[in-house]
Order: sequence, then structure tokens, then C-alpha cells
Amino acid sequence: MTRRIAGVLIAVLALGGCESWLGENKAPPLPGKRISVLSREKMVEPDIGGGLAKIVLPPPEDNEDWPQAGGYSNHAMHHMLVGDALQRVWKSDAGTGAGKRRRLLGQPIIAEGKIFTVDASSMVTAFDANTGKRLWRTELTPDDTSEVYTSGGLGYEDGQVFAATGFAQVVALDARTGKIDWRQTVSGPLRGSPTVRGGRVFAVTVDNQTHALAAEDGSVLWTHAGIAESAGLLAGNSPAVDGNMVVVPYSSGELFALRVENGSMIWQDSLSTVRRTENVGALMDIRGRPAIDRGRVYAISNADMLVCLEERSGRRIWEKEIGGVQSPWIAGDYLYVLTNSNEVLALEAKTGRIVWVTEMQNWENPKDREGRIVWVGPVLASDRLIVASSDGKLVSLSPYTGDMLGWEEAPAAISIAPIIANGTMYFLTDDADLVAYR
Repeated sequence: MTRRIAGVLIAVLALGGCESWLGENKAPPLPGKRISVLSREKMVEPDIGGGLAKIVLPPPEDNEDWPQAGGYSNHAMHHMLVGDALQRVWKSDAGTGAGKRRRLLGQPIIAEGKIFTVDASSMVTAFDANTGKRLWRTELTPDDTSEVYTSGGLGYEDGQVFAATGFAQVVALDARTGKIDWRQTVSGPLRGSPTVRGGRVFAVTVDNQTHALAAEDGSVLWTHAGIAESAGLLAGNSPAVDGNMVVVPYSSGELFALRVENGSMIWQDSLSTVRRTENVGALMDIRGRPAIDRGRVYAISNADMLVCLEERSGRRIWEKEIGGVQSPWIAGDYLYVLTNSNEVLALEAKTGRIVWVTEMQNWENPKDREGRIVWVGPVLASDRLIVASSDGKLVSLSPYTGDMLGWEEAPAAISIAPIIANGTMYFLTDDADLVAYR
């Protein structure tokens, strides 16, 4: 129940390939001096006096696919299964990496025994998920376009891969061959991954419009518009779909629940607080994917608002003034969140009470506060909570206490959370290296 601090100044990186980075064996102590790095005057604290029960999670389960960003269409993956001693088994070139003018935004996806990626130049590549062998590669840039645009991500259903692009197009490809089946132009560029469910493709543009397209031919079924924002984070988001409801996040901080068949509104909320005054903090963007699980919707905004809503009515069950741009992770009766202050939190999903807090390292050079580190995740697999960082670290924490279990150096910076399928963890580095651990 006490606060766990993992603000660590790493002086030497010497654990590459170590089998214990996920905590299977007792990890050696991290080199360097342990320090506490505070990024805000007021830090999140556990609800020590709340009489909280010991965390109990559902057992890990194997998942064959990861068909879209966030896993399944409701973005609720719970507790996944990986091996007891993960080791790097292959690394493949996924194309063009991030640079000054382009970013990698889309999570890889897995289906049909293949893993699909989209690089910073809008190239979609398919690999054998077991060996890393490249199967095909397709360029999405239209023939009449020479400009560089940051694309969103990918989704899969029934033999097709759907790509949301920065060219204001959604593109459907044959998953076996990479052949383009259709293109559909929408109202604006797309920076988030599409969500696919039941023959419909849902994609959100940077001008806060949701387009529902027919997966068969790309025809527009309906559209929905939120409040247009003149500024937002350089990233997009993916709607969550469950049953007859699609929950759509916008950069305005608006959260809409719409009917899948026609886009009519069921309920609306706004995830913002009025106290934020910093330039970036004032952006109300909902960048973390909302999650729908057992009648509840969990969502977090950049503007210090984490909420749990009743799925049918949109009624707020609880709220916390906690901001973040990473997707909340629901597992059984607990919710795991990575905040804008680089804190990993475990909360009771039903009440919002905070069980533990772990502060991750904020600066590459903490003494001079230089080299700001950005963390992504978390992902829960086989009793390890995994986060990754912009300075190339893979770190595992105990989901029960928040204690650090181990870490490993990645080949390069990581800005996209890892994914897991068939007992294997995959991640895409900023250099567009696709790496598999099994």
C-alpha cells in the first residue's frame, strides 16, 4: 500500500538478452543511484485509508490474434499469456522510422498468423508472425501526392486489413497479398487506427469527425461530427465498439456513445477540468483509447480527467483528476493507468480508489533535468505489467504491488505500446524495427 518509487538514474545498460527482465528469476539490482524525480508539485497518492483489498487478477489467457489497436474492438484485453522466460527471437525491418517530419503512430496488428505494420511513410508490411519473414509490402501514398503525411494505423477483419492514412483516406487491402481492394476519401487526415467490427470500419479524422464505412466496398454508412479543435496532440485515437454501441473520443475532450447502425447519439460527456493552464496541459485531447468492459466505459484525457461511466446511460460512476495520453488497461476488477507525470497507477475499477503508485524515471539526466522521457503502456501479461520508454527501455512491474521486477534495453526508442499474441510480445521501435520476444 505504500508508494513505490522507480525513478532510477541508469548509468550502465548491460542487461541485453537477460532472461530475468520480466522477473522470472531474481533480477540484479539496477546500476546507478536511486533518486526520486517529481514532475509536479502535487503527486498522486494511494488511498491508504480506504481499506483496500489485496489485488487479485484473473489468470492469464492465451490470445491468438491482436486484430486492431488496443487488441479487440472493446479494447479490454485483461490478462494475457506469455512465456516464463522471454527472449528476443527475431527482428525485422518494417520500413521508414520516425523523423522530424513524420511519426510512427499505429500499433502493429496480428491476424491469420501474420503481423502487419504501417511505417512513417505510409507503407504497410506483412510479416510471418512466427519467423519475422517479410511476406508483402504495399505503398499507400496516392499517385498524385508527393507530400509526407503521418498516417494513423491498421485494423483487421475477415481477410482484409484497413489502414487509416494521413492522406484523408481509408484504404482496404487483401491480407494475403497486400492488393488494394478500395480507397475511400474522408473529411480530413487520420492519425488514429480504425476500429473494425461486424462489417463496419470506424475512423476518426483530425477535424473530429467519425466516419462509419462498409468494410465490403468502403461506402459511407454515416458520419458524426464533434467540436473542431484548432490544436491537438500529434496523434490520433480509436473508437471502442461493443455490441450496438461505438464510443468515440475527440481531441476536444468530448466522448460520444453512438449507435453502430446509424450514428445517432446515445449519450455524451466531456473529459476536461478548468484548472489546467499550461499550454500542452490545456489541450483536452482524449488520446488514450477508451475501454468498454462489463457495462462500464473507462476513458482518460490529457486535461486531467479519468472517468468510469455506465455504458448504457453515460452516468459517471467515479472520476479522478488524473491526466494521461496512454490507454487505460482493464484487468478483472482493477484498472492500470500511465499518467502524464510518468506514474503508473493501479485503481479499483468499481470505485476508482488508488491501490498503488509507481513513479517512472522522468529524465535521462535527472540532475540537470535534461532529456525528457516518455513512457508508453501499460500491457499486462503473465503477472507482469510492461511499459516501454522513449530512451529505449522495456520495464516490468508487479501488477500487485507496483514494484519493479526487471528491465531490458530495447534496440531503439519506443513510442508505441507493445502487443501480445500466441505467447509472444512484439514491439515497433521508432527506427521501425519490429522485434519479437518469445
